[in-house]
Amino acid sequence: MKTKLTKLLNIEFPIIQAPIGSATNPVLASEVSNSGGLGMLALSWKSKQECVDIIRETKKLTSKPFGVNLVLAWNQDERVALCISEKVPVISFFWGDSTKYIKKLKQNNIKICQTVSNSKEAIEYSKKGVDVIIAQGWEAGGHVKGNVASSVLIPSISNKVQIPVVASGGFTNGQGLIAAITLGASGISIGTRFLMSNEAHIEDSYSDLISESDENSTTYAKNLFNVGWENAPHRILRNSTVKDWEKAGKPEIGKRPNENEIIAYDSNNEPIIRYSDNNPVKGTKGNLEALALYAGQSAGLITDRIPAKQIVKQIIYEAKNTLEKIKKLE
Repeated sequence: MKTKLTKLLNIEFPIIQAPIGSATNPVLASEVSNSGGLGMLALSWKSKQECVDIIRETKKLTSKPFGVNLVLAWNQDERVALCISEKVPVISFFWGDSTKYIKKLKQNNIKICQTVSNSKEAIEYSKKGVDVIIAQGWEAGGHVKGNVASSVLIPSISNKVQIPVVASGGFTNGQGLIAAITLGASGISIGTRFLMSNEAHIEDSYSDLISESDENSTTYAKNLFNVGWENAPHRILRNSTVKDWEKAGKPEIGKRPNENEIIAYDSNNEPIIRYSDNNPVKGTKGNLEALALYAGQSAGLITDRIPAKQIVKQIIYEAKNTLEKIKKLE
């Protein structure tokens, strides 16, 4: 399945594994890349040595292209320089302006992806020289910058730029891939489905809650799980923390139920308080159900946790079947 995206990034299938924060890791990213997609690492909050170790471990596991995602709500100068020195094939930027990095990255033959939430941003970054626009719809899980549905956002952007557009938000299977391409995208970025891969670095109870969810199980909040990342809207499962906050009338920060209560501990035994942006990654102990359970609306389409390579294979199989069904309608 060849598109402008696969040709540009030298990958077999138009599938990008979304960064999914601390749930991603070298094994997951390499499995996706080895299966023909583009695996992605999330290094925004890692130390310099951790970044080097993770990148080099990924390179040992795959000879295929992979990417590093950097969130620009934090200064990423050092990590960008490190990615250049480590010859990372692709860098994906989110939640901020990547302009100052574009020239240097292009000089080093690193492909640049920029996540946007509207067509104005897409046009601006296209003119500045980024290689790929990732158009994030409101349906996406995790942190969500925009509030436009993918079905409107994708054609709005793809009709206005010439570079590849990747659809993000609500795409999790082969039908979604064909739908995205029909809307004008050159591929899809998938978060929740890969969060539900065997390789994702999350606790089983988290994946169990996703598998039990339906299309109405998530909610969009502007500043609820804000401790650690303020004023960053996000989509999460409606767990006990969300429901208690809603029952209390959605009070503002400082007046929310049980604020500053320690409800869990991370793998380093550091306390996690209620309304923290921490999610239940491996090694987290405590009341995991009450933590930030990032998930997109596509969670309602996912019932099982399977290997990443099987996810890629299944998406392509479903896409081909969908095309065959469409042909029969002619």
